[in-house]
Amino acid sequence: MPTSNAWWPHGTALDKTMNAAGHHQSLRHAEAPSDLGELLVVCLCAEWCGVCREYREGFQQIARQFPAACFHWLDIEEHADDLGDLDVDNFPTLVIKRRDCVLFYGTMLPTPSHLRRTLEAFLEQTPEESLEYAFSSVERRCWQEDEDLLRLGADELSRICTPE
Repeated sequence: MPTSNAWWPHGTALDKTMNAAGHHQSLRHAEAPSDLGELLVVCLCAEWCGVCREYREGFQQIARQFPAACFHWLDIEEHADDLGDLDVDNFPTLVIKRRDCVLFYGTMLPTPSHLRRTLEAFLEQTPEESLEYAFSSVERRCWQEDEDLLRLGADELSRICTPE
């Protein structure tokens, strides 16, 4: 796991603040709603998929509940050339990132409450905890090195699809 703040994008100091005693403390979601702006949620779907079509309204409802986060609906058939070698075996497949750190990549039950609870859990993490979580297993470490997952950032998604 990286030990330097240099890995964390945008040259931040990992969102630290001073408490009344002058000690640094990490901001949690309840203290820093701006952390929402660090979240990127992408649903990899297909228009032909009935489950995807049914899930989209719930996905949009969750997007409205987290207005500062970036939500994108990406049709894998329409944007196959933009996805590189990303493998989507089941629907819905979600990518959840905090800054440039992939926290989740995989299928999720098409129940909006699952996504909401997952996002709430990630928002409870400090940036340091998210970084630790992202490197806590072999699978998650591989996500951090996957060029196709890393390319799915806000700028690239804005270019190829519209936000939800």
